[in-house]
Order: sequence, then structure tokens, then C-alpha cells
Amino acid sequence: MEIISKLSILIVILFISCHSGRGNVDVQQSADSIAVCHIGAIPSRFTALHKDTLSYEKGEDNVRMVFIRGGKFKMGSTDFVDAQPVHAVEVNSFYMDEHEVTNAQFEAFVKATDYVTVAERPLDPKEFPGVDPAMLVPGSAVFTNPSKVDGMDNFLQWWQYVPGANWRYPEGPNSSIRGKEDHPVTQLAYEDAEAYAKWAGKRLPTEAEWEYAAKAGNHTSETYYWGSEKKENGKWLANIFQGDFPMKNTKEDGFETTSPVKSFPANAYGLYDMEGNVWEWCSDFYRPDYYMQSPKSNPKGPSSSHDPQEPGLVKRVQRGGSFLCNDEYCERYKAGSRGKGEVNSPTNNVGFRCVKDI
Repeated sequence: MEIISKLSILIVILFISCHSGRGNVDVQQSADSIAVCHIGAIPSRFTALHKDTLSYEKGEDNVRMVFIRGGKFKMGSTDFVDAQPVHAVEVNSFYMDEHEVTNAQFEAFVKATDYVTVAERPLDPKEFPGVDPAMLVPGSAVFTNPSKVDGMDNFLQWWQYVPGANWRYPEGPNSSIRGKEDHPVTQLAYEDAEAYAKWAGKRLPTEAEWEYAAKAGNHTSETYYWGSEKKENGKWLANIFQGDFPMKNTKEDGFETTSPVKSFPANAYGLYDMEGNVWEWCSDFYRPDYYMQSPKSNPKGPSSSHDPQEPGLVKRVQRGGSFLCNDEYCERYKAGSRGKGEVNSPTNNVGFRCVKDI
């Protein structure tokens, strides 16, 4: 317990946040209302690259990919300051995985390559001067339901650094992916997702490709990618949080954390879980002002990352929201909105899916 407590002090300083909110606010200040959805990294992981990341023989994951015919669409949202201005974008045709990469798929990749994820790698004592090296144990961030909260500003009331948490044990050593082989894999940093995509002969989507595929030809200003209601015939249309966040999830959709892929209806393009379940890494660096100068054709994001709220951290875009999202607190699963994550920040509500060029 002492190790966890002392590491939590470091986490207060070093972990990052995902924000949600509305309103016309100066993007340089990013002063929209804050809702911490997930948190981030320990600095030693910035340099702890896996030596074989770029040298694997290509594998094959055999997941069904959907052909996405290219075209034009309106990208962004008037409800989120960093998703403005809404602007016209054209993307080329591509293939996209019909669902998020699963535990079984990622396990096959690890067995074929002996890949070691960021959350499993040792922490470098040189990055923590004065800290007992015995404290620096591999692990990651896990969401836990607190019995009570004192305000909503301190995200450490519901996020904990758990030694031993990684993709095999998403909630810590007492958890397991056994029996959850068809759930999306989580606890992956950006480079973990990128390594898998390269092994499979694919890549991570740009956020323009991701949003275009999520809208599935629906170019109206719907609240959600599928429409304006969260239920159809009394059934929830996505795996999100119901109840009193963060204390009580009523699980009206049937799930407290991740759900098996394809548990909810596909969109018009045949893609599953484009909202909810787990956040999905995109290849774009995150900048809140990027849409002001984004190219009109096949934008790939800015050349570098900058988040005014945490300018020292490198962030990539994440899309789609997770099982922790809801309209009252973390609403970045809504149509056109953007998430962000520090690149070395695995949590138990972040995963990915892949795309492939024609």
C-alpha cells in the first residue's frame, strides 16, 4: 500500500487528462469545462522503446475489414472548442477494421513477436531521483468506483496507479482477459497500437478517416454518430456509463467495463463501437487549433503536438469515447468531438482499430 500511495503522489504531477465541455472559448486557453476521462504517463516511458518495434515479420490478424469509399464531409463540431471550425474535408478510399482490436488478436501478435508493452516495461530510476527504486514497479492506471467523492476536480478519487496492470490484467493482477478474448484490448500506449498495426500490415487511422467512417454518410448535425437518441426500442446503442458518475454505474447497457466487440448495432458502413466501449488511438498529433489550418484533402494532423493545458506532454488524438463516457461528465464520445491522450499513457479504457490503404 505504501508503494501505491507514494506512486500516487507522482501520478498527481505527471498524469494527464481528457477534457470535455461546450462553449466558444479561446482555443489557446482550452478553458472549456474540464471532465477527466482518463489519465497518463510516467516519464521514463518516453525513451523505453521496444527494440524490435520496427523489425517484425508481418503477420495477419484475419479480422474483417470494411471498404470505406472516399468522399467529402463536414468535419468537427460546434459544441466543442477544439473541434472548430467545422470544415469541409475530403478523404481517399480505405479499408477499416469492422471492430476494435481484441484481446485474442493482440495475444496472437505478442505470441508471434514477443512484444512487451509499455505498461509491462521496467521504470527507469534515473527518471525519479530520490525515489526508492523498489517503488518503481511496472503498472498502469485503472478506473475504480469510489464510495464517495469530494467534488469532481480530483481525478485520483477514481483513477489509481495499479502495479501489475497491463493488457493481460487490465484492472490489475487479480483480473484477467480469460473469457474476454472477444473484448477490445486495453492498457496500450500509442506505440503498442502502432507496433501491432505494422505487424498486421496496416496502420492507425487519421482522425479525419476515423470521423468520416463514424459518420457513415450521415452529414447532418446529429448529437451522436447514429442519431439523436441513445436508445432504440428500449435498448442502448453504445457501451457508455449510466448512473451517477463515478460512484455508481447502473449497467443498464449490460456492461460495467468493456463489452465484447459487435455487442451493439453497427453503423451504416458496418462498423461497430464507433462510440463507447474504448477510446481509439488515431495517428494525428493533438493540437486544439489544428482545424484552423487543416488541409482540405486527406489531413494527417499537425507536425507536432501541443496542448496548452499541458504543453510539455506529447499527445495524439483519441476518438469515440469509452464505457466511462456520459452526457453529464465525459461527453467526448459525441459526434465530431475529439479526445486526446499522452502517447505513453495506457489505461483500461483505451484501445484501437486499424485501417489499410487501397
